[in-house]
Amino acid sequence: MTGWRTLFYKEVLRFWKVGFQTIAAPVLTALMYVMIFGHVLDDHVRVYDQVAYTSFLIPGLVMMSVLQNAFANASSSLIQSKIMGSLVFILLTPLGHWAWFAGYVGSSMLRGLVVGLGVLLATVAFVPVSFAHPLWILLFALLAAALLATLGLIAGLWAEKFDQMAAFQNFLIMPMTFLSGVFYSIHSLPAFWQQVSLLNPFFYMIDGFRYGFFGVADASPWLSLAVVGSAWLVVSALAIHLLKIGYKIRH
Repeated sequence: MTGWRTLFYKEVLRFWKVGFQTIAAPVLTALMYVMIFGHVLDDHVRVYDQVAYTSFLIPGLVMMSVLQNAFANASSSLIQSKIMGSLVFILLTPLGHWAWFAGYVGSSMLRGLVVGLGVLLATVAFVPVSFAHPLWILLFALLAAALLATLGLIAGLWAEKFDQMAAFQNFLIMPMTFLSGVFYSIHSLPAFWQQVSLLNPFFYMIDGFRYGFFGVADASPWLSLAVVGSAWLVVSALAIHLLKIGYKIRH
């Protein structure tokens, strides 16, 4: 039981020691989004009745920060360990595939949640935000962090160089994030793009998370929970299988 805790502690120290880069910088980036989009669009866009656009924007930015940082933590750790050759020191330990999964996914979830909390605390000081259903907020934050942390683990196992990791993030994670309703309601899109958005699991993460704040959403929170939970189970099964066979780390 102590093996995964040691790996978890190592991974937490890895991002905590450069906290200005891994925690403070994403929070500052989210604040810039709030300042720019809020200033330009607050008086011109109204998504839900009695919800200002800047308030609507906050949950999306918090969730976007959680997703990006949870993914980045696991993926960057593995690819750096591969390229620098330090991964061999973990391979020499008697850690099983479950310990690897718990250590990498758990630490990545923590980083994503810490950054998300930082964005929330930094923005609610300036923008009024309600908390209609706190349990939904917590549930979707945990599930989204777990899903992207697991995807980051898979990406880190698959990639053999930084170019491949950049392609995974730029052509998959970023488009799915920006097309998920972070900055808008999908009902403002043309019919075709609405249907495309409904196929995007990232949409359900952000929509369910936003429901926890305002009590309204574009889809049922129960549907969002089912989609996000199922997606996490699928990618977790894949990640555990890859770890079990030592995909690109033992062969």
